[in-house]
Amino acid sequence: MMRAITVVVGWVAAIAIGCTPSPALAERTVNAPSNTHSFIVVDTNQNRLTLYEAGVPVQMYSVGLGRPASPTPIGEWQITDKQRDWGGGFGTRWMRINVPWGIYGIHGTNKPHLVGGDVSSGCIRMRNQDVEQLYDRVGVGTPVVIEGNPLRYSRRLEYGNIGSDVLLVQDRLRRLGYYQGPRDGKFGSATEEALKKFEAAKGLPVDGVVGIVDYRALGLEE
Repeated sequence: MMRAITVVVGWVAAIAIGCTPSPALAERTVNAPSNTHSFIVVDTNQNRLTLYEAGVPVQMYSVGLGRPASPTPIGEWQITDKQRDWGGGFGTRWMRINVPWGIYGIHGTNKPHLVGGDVSSGCIRMRNQDVEQLYDRVGVGTPVVIEGNPLRYSRRLEYGNIGSDVLLVQDRLRRLGYYQGPRDGKFGSATEEALKKFEAAKGLPVDGVVGIVDYRALGLEE
């Protein structure tokens, strides 16, 4: 059961990534289960992961996130698995989150110089020393709130695409009465057919591809 709780956050601009929080804090509201002690918030605008304990931010890390073609999944998830020493591109620790349209996780990296950029296939990359510290402080079931705009990149969506933006389009087509398929973030044949029906009804080119004109007609872009 998710509920909105107010937590104390805020970081002085000069504070080093990985330090404990500054006394200069502000309040904000995030969603987290009422029975949880720890939870994670990932800010995709700042490429920043914050660990909260008892509603208070206790550690902040710079992270690498998904490329525009494979964005990090926006939403409210949970850690479902933890593994040590995957090695290679996954670094020394792996924590899977329960995104329904693919395999995503928080993990280390063998390319620490890329942390801070949008460089992954959607996973959350951390420096190995950072992910090891986080790994020891959270368990399976820990909530992971990934914040941001699913349409940040306004990428063209077509059959075979996956992501939070696909889920948003599915939700909008469902609300408009064109889509009755699963809300799974996967652009399959049901989503394509629903989109074509919508395009035909709106007098748009019927190509089953979400472009800027479709975003606007769906009311998702101005």
